[in-house]
Amino acid sequence: MVIDTERCKGCHLCIAFCPKEILRAADHINRMGYTPAEVEEKKTNECTGCGICAMMCPDIAITVHRLNKPK
Repeated sequence: MVIDTERCKGCHLCIAFCPKEILRAADHINRMGYTPAEVEEKKTNECTGCGICAMMCPDIAITVHRLNKPK
């Protein structure tokens, strides 16, 4: 998952809808004056790539890339 923190307007819908609760509000403010969402570092590997965060983002600030698992 990649979050464009400069594009994020801080609505935090992605945080509210993440089933794994791996997103949080950042400790910094972006150039537009908003508190963007970010992935909690200790939970980075818990993302399943479901894409709900990207679907909920009205700013199209989140992209989800799924990696193929080796067989």
